Amino acid sequence: MSEFTIAQAARFQGQQVTLRGWLYNLRESGKLLFPQFRDGTGIMQAVVSKADVSSEVWERATTLTQESSVIAHGTVRADKRAPGGYELVLNDLTVVQRVPTDQPYPISPKEHGVDFLMSQRHLWMRSAKQSALLRLRHEVIAAIRDFFDSNGFILTDAPILTPAACEGTTTLFELDYFDLGPAYLTQSGQLYIEATAAALGKVYCFGPTFRAEKSKTRRHLTEFWMVEPELSFATLDDLMKLGEDLVTHIVARVLERRRPELETLERDTSKLENVRPPFHRLSYDDALKLLHQKGSQLPWGEDLSGADETFISQQFDKPVIVHRYPAKAKAFYMEPDPERPELALCMDMLAPDGYGEIIGGSQRIDSYDLLLKRLRENNLPEDAFQWYLDLRRYGSVPHGGFGLGVERTVAWIAGISHIRETIPFPRMIYRIYP
Repeated sequence: MSEFTIAQAARFQGQQVTLRGWLYNLRESGKLLFPQFRDGTGIMQAVVSKADVSSEVWERATTLTQESSVIAHGTVRADKRAPGGYELVLNDLTVVQRVPTDQPYPISPKEHGVDFLMSQRHLWMRSAKQSALLRLRHEVIAAIRDFFDSNGFILTDAPILTPAACEGTTTLFELDYFDLGPAYLTQSGQLYIEATAAALGKVYCFGPTFRAEKSKTRRHLTEFWMVEPELSFATLDDLMKLGEDLVTHIVARVLERRRPELETLERDTSKLENVRPPFHRLSYDDALKLLHQKGSQLPWGEDLSGADETFISQQFDKPVIVHRYPAKAKAFYMEPDPERPELALCMDMLAPDGYGEIIGGSQRIDSYDLLLKRLRENNLPEDAFQWYLDLRRYGSVPHGGFGLGVERTVAWIAGISHIRETIPFPRMIYRIYP
């Protein structure tokens, strides 16, 4: 028997194969059964004819229950009417474990509420759309790694436990670190990979980050994954170009390799086909003008809200980069614009259709004196940042980087409404189970 997966069914047309998986659905029509099996790569219909199989095989097939695990043997046959265009003409069936009828699989084909499905997240992932989302997430992550690895970046992991804040002290998860006092779950690996960038030139880190932000919006999780490149001898223009190239690469890779998943998710791919550089670029001042024209009262100096980002992104047919925000609205480490010091050399990339910020980054302060001043202005502990100041004492250069949020990026590419479905086990302010 050939090694077989449903995703590669076309390669096995006319061949005898073994399918290892689970029953997704079962339909009966007289002396024919049409079980649908899933194997983690997709869903495939099988055909069981009572006349062509033994009575034992027919009995096993007719008594299958949802999510029973099986090993099915048969021949792959092309059929345009079947899901995916191929079906399995079954001739033998082994039941590995039959789900008992007195304890049926809890997620039946009927409609279920979101709260119920989230409580059954460990099982909900088996559904067609949720599985497609996780395969899509895998492709996005693989594309990210391939992009940086093929462009001379070195992966340098940052610590998850840190002694100080990176993105503001109000969104920290705090814990006691033995006899050394408080420590925090990381908000970003950025500060640490600034150090590795000074050693290696071009680096990135990729891992979980945590924000104790009491937000219930569809864009927020308390634990999410972020990739963060950092470059020595880099300017804001370099960062905007790198962000464009990265996002273009990710979208092209998904379109190339995950069309079936996008179809399962009913994603309009025509919008994704348009994601090519150059992206639209908009200064904060011009973005504010757009907002004021539609009646917003947002004063100069305030950061953009989620609703503001949604409105701006809806004016464009592909991602838009908003740059040079007021420094007072941004983090302490951002380099000021030499032409207008009240602005920071920073940028946010907003995804189309109201998905919000998927990239945020900046050129970093490279002056020791200015960084020390900013630490004091923000009442941050100088002792905890001595190592960070050292990076400006010894061979400081213009440098910068950004963070791309995996879950928001997947939500946008998939075209789904809520970020919670883009990660296997989402963590939100009102949910930590399962």
